[in-house]
Amino acid sequence: MTLLTTSPLRKYLPAFFAAAPCARHKLTIGIFIRGLVVLLLLAPGLPVSAATYDRPDNPGDSLISDELADELYTTAKHEDTLLDIARNFDMGQIEILLLNPDVDRWLPGQGTRVRLSNLRLLPDTPRQGLTLNLPEYRMYYFPAPQAGEKPVVKTFPMSIGRVDWQTPLGQTKVIRKVRNPTWTPPASIRAEHAAKGDILPAVWPAGPDNPLGLFAMYLGTPGYLIHSTNKPFGVGMRVSHGCIRMYPEDIEKLFPEIKAGTPVYIVNQPIKVGWHQDTLYIEIHPTLAETESEDENGTVPELTEERYMASLELALKLIERANSQQMPVIDGEALKKALQQHNGIPTAIYKRPATSQEAPESP
Repeated sequence: MTLLTTSPLRKYLPAFFAAAPCARHKLTIGIFIRGLVVLLLLAPGLPVSAATYDRPDNPGDSLISDELADELYTTAKHEDTLLDIARNFDMGQIEILLLNPDVDRWLPGQGTRVRLSNLRLLPDTPRQGLTLNLPEYRMYYFPAPQAGEKPVVKTFPMSIGRVDWQTPLGQTKVIRKVRNPTWTPPASIRAEHAAKGDILPAVWPAGPDNPLGLFAMYLGTPGYLIHSTNKPFGVGMRVSHGCIRMYPEDIEKLFPEIKAGTPVYIVNQPIKVGWHQDTLYIEIHPTLAETESEDENGTVPELTEERYMASLELALKLIERANSQQMPVIDGEALKKALQQHNGIPTAIYKRPATSQEAPESP
């Protein structure tokens, strides 16, 4: 179970298993642990990382989940903002706003239920190295499993480039890593800041106030990095000059695992379609075109009729491709709702008919 490896409960598990080793207690143990994890998730204010998921057993499947509930919630405290809750649960700003469109961003209020993410579809990329899916504002890391280990995927929220400083698409790689980096602002960025009366130094010294934070990974695409930030509330939005920003606590975990030469796939996949066993799911995010007006205050884009039809056309193509180039008889209402909400929650839209396991009778 994903969360047990990253939650405060993990230190109690060996003692619990030692106390109840008998086979007849296995079901009770499973129910007990599941209940503890659910309570931990729902308890307000407890930091819980859900960044690590088991990869699907079937290589052709794409759904990853915490397997706790179809919907997962936490409860806001009086002093919380949605941005606080997003960081506490390793989510980005736009992500949590889309999941909670009726909750006030700055004052959700004591006791307000806030929906969290606990299901995702893997992007359509090789399951190796890093995949950065820009419209999802999310990074996926596929570490190579050690002998005897179950393959996992780790996922983190991220910021991407603004409209006038777009993050480039394509395949690249990590070419070097630097702890406590200095930052030499390019002339274009210094000019932009100077026009606003903000004079940047020629070289920004290393330290927690450095815009690159304490960790930086330089990509093969010149001028672009994956790095920490001194503005963590911007994670999950289009706020950078093209670089990928991560929460300081996330890149601190990821940095030691990444080696120079790690492949990086930067993709634009607002719609993802994938299987879980015999069920086909679709996951829809706002397109990059829909977030062109986004700024450091964040926006939740409205869906126009034109963009709805464009998303529908793309969705149908991806559904057909996922089903061996044949269009299945899908749940039209479920697809329509997913397109309208475009909140990134995987939605089941088709189930393969059951096949008989009985041998055919002899003629």
